[in-house]
Amino acid sequence: MKLLSSLLAATTALTAPGLANAAEVTINTTLRNYGGEDAYLAYYITDAQGKFVRHVWIASGKSRWWDHLSAWYAGTGGSSSEIAGLSGASVGSGQSLKISVEVEDALINAGYQIRMDAAVEHMPNSPAEIIMPLDQSTAGQTTAGRGYVASFSFDM
Repeated sequence: MKLLSSLLAATTALTAPGLANAAEVTINTTLRNYGGEDAYLAYYITDAQGKFVRHVWIASGKSRWWDHLSAWYAGTGGSSSEIAGLSGASVGSGQSLKISVEVEDALINAGYQIRMDAAVEHMPNSPAEIIMPLDQSTAGQTTAGRGYVASFSFDM
């Protein structure tokens, strides 16, 4: 029992600092009724100048279409190691997607942005469909996208 307690204490000591330095961010996206195939959506964080910082989530059925999410793809290089464990199915016309991800505290209220690219087969791609500052002042606010997104918001 002493060994189990010691192992539990050591494990907690190693993992707790990482959890304390991240916030859970819940992202809500509803697509317009655009009448096409399911949309691929790539969520990522950039600095204030739009330079890719890190991947957040991708809703995509097949990796062969990732290059249509051009700004996200340029940042990740389409590397599956960049998105390990952070992906799900593509999203249909008029449907909604709600995801929760961990984002480092250092990226919140520090001039970074959350962005989303959207692509639909046989329709125009929409890089930077959403651009929103990643801070408390925009959390909970809803905005429309430039093409496929009817509404987008995030909460912390």
